[in-house]
Amino acid sequence: MKFRRHSIKSKESRRLLFEISKRLDFDLDAFFSHKSKVEIVETEAGKLFLVEGKPLFFKTSKLIMPTLLFEEFSSSLPKIVVDMGAVPYVCKGANVMVPGIVRIDGEFEKTSLVLIIDEKHAKSLALGESLYSSNEIRNMKKGVVVKSLHFVSDKIWNTAKTLIEK
Repeated sequence: MKFRRHSIKSKESRRLLFEISKRLDFDLDAFFSHKSKVEIVETEAGKLFLVEGKPLFFKTSKLIMPTLLFEEFSSSLPKIVVDMGAVPYVCKGANVMVPGIVRIDGEFEKTSLVLIIDEKHAKSLALGESLYSSNEIRNMKKGVVVKSLHFVSDKIWNTAKTLIEK
């Protein structure tokens, strides 16, 4: 796996963390100081941002997202709990369909970021964008309701795990 890794200056890192904080509507100041060391790892899949050595965000050509490894952020998201039959598909990037949903924890609107977890171990499987509000999904009987954006075993996940193991 080839990638290029470099640090960025504190002024640029402050600007980047502010941009991410605004985009995700999440107060990153509660977790990082303005002196936090930020590194960029350029990969085939996009840019991975390491904050204090942890791969917490990534940027593709279209969007900036938290990784599944940024547990402080993902724990604040509404959750869609899927049955164990859906797990292998979600872990390969499949969108979430109503029949695989066991329950919804939290309220959200259409286009919200949601965390997909399994029913047995409550493990994070994917981050997705809701195609409907939580109330609409609860009343649906079929169809795709969450578009998968980042999942366990995708290129970002695999690169992030490689960086952690080093």
